[in-house]
Amino acid sequence: MKTDVAILGGGNLGTALAEGLSHKKAAKKYNTTVTRRNVELIKYLEKDGITVTSDNTKAVKNSELLVLAVQPTQIGPLINEIKPVLDSEKHIIISAITGVTDGEIAELTGPGFQTIRVMPNTAASINQSMTCIEKTPHKEAEEKTVELFESIGKTLLIETELMVASTVLGACGMAFFLRCIRAASQGGIEVGFHAHEAQLIAAQTAAGAASLLLESGGHPEAEIDKVTTPMGCTIAGLNEMEHNGLSSALIKGIKTSFEKIADIG
Repeated sequence: MKTDVAILGGGNLGTALAEGLSHKKAAKKYNTTVTRRNVELIKYLEKDGITVTSDNTKAVKNSELLVLAVQPTQIGPLINEIKPVLDSEKHIIISAITGVTDGEIAELTGPGFQTIRVMPNTAASINQSMTCIEKTPHKEAEEKTVELFESIGKTLLIETELMVASTVLGACGMAFFLRCIRAASQGGIEVGFHAHEAQLIAAQTAAGAASLLLESGGHPEAEIDKVTTPMGCTIAGLNEMEHNGLSSALIKGIKTSFEKIADIG
C-alpha cells in the first residue's frame, strides 16, 4: 500500500522533491501531492502522476507525511491554515524550511506532533539529493523520513545543532559546486572548446570525481595524487589555483553562508 505525501510549497525545492518522487522507484511507494498558490506554475507535474492543487487543507487531509517547503516567513500563515485538519495521530510533519526549528513549529501546531527537520537539495529531481535528517526521539517519524528521502538520493542522520551547517554544505553547496563547474567550463572555452563541449567535459569530470569518492570512501587528496605527476601540468594548475585562493574562497563562502542563516531565521 502506498504512503500519501503532501509537499506544501511548490517552489524550486518542493517541485524538485515532487519530480524525484515521481520516478519509478519512489512512485511505487508514494502518492504525492504538491501545493502552490498559483497552481498553473506546477501543472506540468501532473504528466508524471503528481497531484497538484492550491488547497493546502485538502492536501493535508489526504496525506500522512507532510513536507513543509515554504519560505521561513510563510510558516506561520501555513500552519494556521492547516491547523484545523492536523491530526497528531495521523500526521508526521517534515520541515525543509531554513532557519525554523522544530520547537518553533511546535509552538504553532500545538503539542503532540512528530516533527522532524530535513535539508535536501534540488538534485532530488533526479534522485541524487543529499538529505541531512535531524535525529529525533520520534523513531517512527525518523524511520519513515529516512525511507522517504532514501528513495530520492542519499541521507545522513545528524544532530540538531548541525542542521544549519547542513543547509550550507548540502543545499547552498549545490550553487557552490555548480559555480565551480561553470568556472571550469569557461576555462575550457579559453583553451579551445566550444561552450557546450566545455560544459559537458567539466560536468562529467566533476560527476566522475564525486562518484570516485562516494564509491571508494577515500580522501580527495588520494585521488588527486593519482593525476599529479612531478613537474606536470596538473600540479602546476592546482598550485596556481591555490595561489589565487581557491580553497580559501570556498571555505570563506561556506562560513559566510552559515553566518547569514542567523539573519534568515
